[in-house]
Amino acid sequence: MLSPHEFATLMLIKDATTQADFDEADLLALADREFITIGRSHVSALPRLTDRGLALLARLGGGDPAMTF
Repeated sequence: MLSPHEFATLMLIKDATTQADFDEADLLALADREFITIGRSHVSALPRLTDRGLALLARLGGGDPAMTF
């Protein structure tokens, strides 16, 4: 189960247009559950939602309404 803070982080990642300062523990927890991937660039880690993360947000009302199940 996600904590409220992890869920909020998931929503922020979805809407982020630039790199933000996310809590590393939240990112690792989301990556362990395969809700995000953490790509690496020469500057910093770049979290991105996976299909599983997008589906979770859609089910809980935090995603694209077109993706509801």
